[in-house]
Amino acid sequence: VQLQASGGGLVQPGGSLRLSCVASGFADDDYAVGWFRQAPGKEREALAYISMSDGSTDYPDSAKGRFTISRDNAKNTVYLQMNSLKSEDTAVYYCAADADLSAQSMSVLLYHDYWGQGTQVTVSS
Repeated sequence: VQLQASGGGLVQPGGSLRLSCVASGFADDDYAVGWFRQAPGKEREALAYISMSDGSTDYPDSAKGRFTISRDNAKNTVYLQMNSLKSEDTAVYYCAADADLSAQSMSVLLYHDYWGQGTQVTVSS
């Protein structure tokens, strides 16, 4: 299994960005994908989860509102739409995946089986 995250870059405060995570190697759609971020000197933070099988989602309370996760099964791709970006959103963003789990089940796990390489998001004027 491989995950390839992309879409990061430099964006001004108040702007939007959409990240992509392409998953390969899964035998079917029975897996979940999550988006996370980690800023320098800070702990990793979970942002959103989605079940590839039925599209159900789960968001930590801290991430509700400005982030939206979605999927395109035909492209094996999960997106993270980020709006109203702030300087504190600057971080490396990662996607992760777990087989045979729903979004809700994945959200309670501390460890995940597969990780992408991360994509840098910088919010600055």
